[in-house]
Amino acid sequence: MSASFLTGNGLLQIALYFAVLFACVKPLGGYMARVYEGQTVWLQKPLGWLERLFYKACGIDAHKEMNWKQYAAATLMFSLGGFALLYCLLRWQSLFPLNPAGMGDITPDLAFNTAASFITNTNWQSYGGESTLSYFSQMVGLTMQNFASATLGMAVMVALIRGIARKNTHKIGNFWVDMVRGTLYVLLPLSLLWTVLLGAQGIPQTFNEYVKVPYIEKQAVAEVKDAAGTVTQKADTITEQVIAVGPVASQIAIKQLGTNGGGFFNVNSAHPYENPTPLTNFLEMLAILLIPAALCYTFGTMVNDKRQGWALLAAMTVIFVPLMFYCVAAEQSGNPHFSAFNIDQHASSLQPGGNMEGKEARLGIVNSALWASATTAASNGSVNAMHDSFTPAGGFVPLLLIQFGEVIYGGVGSGLYGMLMYVVVAVFIAGLMVGRTPEYLGKKIQSFEMKMASIAILITPLLVLFGTALGVMTAAGQAGIENPGAQGFSEILYAFSSASNNNGSAFAGLSANTPFYNTALGICMLFGRYFIIVPVLAIAGSLAAKNTVPRSAGTLSTHKPLFIVFLVGTVVLVGVLTFIPALALGPAVEHFNLIK
Repeated sequence: MSASFLTGNGLLQIALYFAVLFACVKPLGGYMARVYEGQTVWLQKPLGWLERLFYKACGIDAHKEMNWKQYAAATLMFSLGGFALLYCLLRWQSLFPLNPAGMGDITPDLAFNTAASFITNTNWQSYGGESTLSYFSQMVGLTMQNFASATLGMAVMVALIRGIARKNTHKIGNFWVDMVRGTLYVLLPLSLLWTVLLGAQGIPQTFNEYVKVPYIEKQAVAEVKDAAGTVTQKADTITEQVIAVGPVASQIAIKQLGTNGGGFFNVNSAHPYENPTPLTNFLEMLAILLIPAALCYTFGTMVNDKRQGWALLAAMTVIFVPLMFYCVAAEQSGNPHFSAFNIDQHASSLQPGGNMEGKEARLGIVNSALWASATTAASNGSVNAMHDSFTPAGGFVPLLLIQFGEVIYGGVGSGLYGMLMYVVVAVFIAGLMVGRTPEYLGKKIQSFEMKMASIAILITPLLVLFGTALGVMTAAGQAGIENPGAQGFSEILYAFSSASNNNGSAFAGLSANTPFYNTALGICMLFGRYFIIVPVLAIAGSLAAKNTVPRSAGTLSTHKPLFIVFLVGTVVLVGVLTFIPALALGPAVEHFNLIK
């Protein structure tokens, strides 16, 4: 790779991004802590009546807390209800209003996949939004789940924090109260702000029909036949272009802030109507990591030790930044085989300008690589460049960040509680190394917590590896491969990694809108979400019931650099040891073929 892979302008863009992100951590994190601790926040004056009205209408006693089993049951019931409603809406979307393009009903397997995707905060899309879904489905079906799934992740995270902070109790909060407060006082106001900012930059927000623009010259379309001679497309003359619009800005705001990632348009945030300017690109990238990073400070505040929150944020950043720079370097270096074409006699042996395939020229390599790293470190999955067109080394980074379990910042709530599972493992190992009972913030970590944490950490690798094997070895899985060889394997591996870890981005190049992939990936999404949430809540209940033990000379300080390094090592070691054989068959093979 070139030693000067990053220009001054590129470095300035990255520095500005992190400066603004980390400047928001303390104020937003402190605000969210006050929201979930039931303290008065300034939004309660204009919006508090809505909170009270909801409790009254639904018969909820806001002062009655739940144990972990009740909290888990409420979580599963809420998600099941959301799945059923969204599935039915998609299956019969032609019956609902706000469908100016006349979109038809969705097939059962695609409806299952989409419903599973959006209730689990995955937002994997096997369809093109502007050619498949009505405004009603996009707005009432998907956007509503963007709020609900994000708030649910934060609610589970807050329940775990209470379990760590409290003692001698079985109560970890009220699921319904946490859901209402997270939506009403956190996600809704931020989404309204982002909607206004994005709309001011030209992102559409309208219920008007798709715009039709006449061509200056008519376009002739030839007849197309399949191998059997059957006409699959009749000859035609196209006289106008149809430009899709709709209520876009409001969906883009929550898709980024809630680390959802599902695009209104098929090409997601590479589309100029989802991401038209450098400012929208910056705001959307900022929104991806804004709440996940701030929740680390929320954690420190709620456990009465802010150093713990900063330590977790530091561990996440220590992993993220080198990988992000490596991705930038790989894309800036480009394809070494281009030197044989003598495109630029004055350039180095590397591809002049870097690898621009699949990237927007108006955004460039640095913004594309930074976005790719951020969206896969978080469980966002939105894209402003096509990951399938990255170099093998560049595409390795987003794939690896997903396979770490989406704990490097991660999704709203889910990233933090996922990282805390690694904390449990790290302090347990550290305790064994010094021959004493491991503790975290005064709570003993015993066999039950280790079993639950192990389930939460290992369930997604199991889904990824088994799903990938199924896709590679079965005829139905192989039928979706459009790029044979190592690249085709990488695409299947990426798809199951993305689904199982609730990311939602794709390598593309894989025909995933088939009954096999829609069903298999949908199952992975559901298992990857709820087989983590239930063990996390079980740990919350177990820790809440324990008494705290006093610190001693042998107590491990979990806010100091030594523990941060130990935690980083645990995350990296588990991720690398689990997936290195699979990565060797995909990105590694491609990379060595490229440089040989």
